[in-house]
Amino acid sequence: MKIYRFDAGVGRAIDMFGSSHLTLSRIVRVEGAAHIGCMHIGAGGVVGFHQAIVRQLFLVVNGAGWVRGEGPERIAIAAGRAAYWETGEWHESGSESGMVAIVIESELLEPGQFMPEA
Repeated sequence: MKIYRFDAGVGRAIDMFGSSHLTLSRIVRVEGAAHIGCMHIGAGGVVGFHQAIVRQLFLVVNGAGWVRGEGPERIAIAAGRAAYWETGEWHESGSESGMVAIVIESELLEPGQFMPEA
């Protein structure tokens, strides 16, 4: 057995698209199929407004915050909930108190197959 880390201490700070208080820890990359990482969004942090390069699933595993799509309305999200954006969809997320999310990017994503909509 091996033990691996994906906490914020092994991640890298991200400031693209006006992001702030954001650290990304890469978990796995399957060439041509999927990227999986862990986003650590600090208190007052934001993942800046940008277009999804591929389908993206944002699974909140700790804390709470907000997400939004192309419109200005922020939707509350917390641990145990997930947001999904299609390829090309504009989106943004953030947290006042801090939030951790596993992010899966893949054209193969079909989250509705297994998870009910909230």
